[in-house]
Amino acid sequence: SYLDLISDLKSELGGRFEDLVIAMMTPLPEFYAKELHEAISGIGTNEETLIEILCTTSNREIHTIRAAYERKYRSSLEKDLAGDTSGHFRRLLVSLCTGNRDESNMMNPSAAQQDAQCLLRAGELRLGTDESTFNAILCSRSYAQLRVVFEEYHRLTGHELEKAIKNEFSGDIETGLLAIVKSVRNKATFFAERLHDSMAGMGTKDNTLIRIMVTRCEVDMVDIKNAFQAKYGKTLESFISGDTSGDYKKCLIALATP
Repeated sequence: SYLDLISDLKSELGGRFEDLVIAMMTPLPEFYAKELHEAISGIGTNEETLIEILCTTSNREIHTIRAAYERKYRSSLEKDLAGDTSGHFRRLLVSLCTGNRDESNMMNPSAAQQDAQCLLRAGELRLGTDESTFNAILCSRSYAQLRVVFEEYHRLTGHELEKAIKNEFSGDIETGLLAIVKSVRNKATFFAERLHDSMAGMGTKDNTLIRIMVTRCEVDMVDIKNAFQAKYGKTLESFISGDTSGDYKKCLIALATP
């Protein structure tokens, strides 16, 4: 079984290269489940990991991840998320965890107008913020429909929805809502930014680097590489080369060249 193979690999390898190879050998639902479990049960919650995974996965992926999580940890992902987070951020994660987003490509301009007006009334046009409206719209509408909502919001206000979110929210809920908007606008750019942040500055956030390289290599790596170069003026490969070494580096470069 793959578990026997992993225990053999562990005895042969070490360090970050071992982490990367094991991540590559683990079926994706199990790998995502492990990453979520570690983000929830580690010392302090790793909110960025929760946001990255839950804000970018499809309904089908969320359902398979939840099933893998329950098999592996004998607990419900929803329950563990609710127990480890609080307030509006908790409600956002639990909403995303249900995997009930509309995934059709149908666009309804009049419904988008209504949603944009609801977002405006829930945020900028009132004292305080009605978080549940942002949560309901951003977690349930299709990506195609949300793009029309964002255009409509811009038409109504003269600025992007992101500006309203930054003004109305703070902390994890702000980061989560912005991640959804960014993911809807351009998922490849969202991941390019996450990769850049994992390697920029002091030290490397290897867990983030490994997770994105392994989970996206057969999905949209070409788009991510193009987005990375467009945003940072350097290739993803050159960034990886400058920040890692040895077999770990070679393997990451191979994943970046699908």
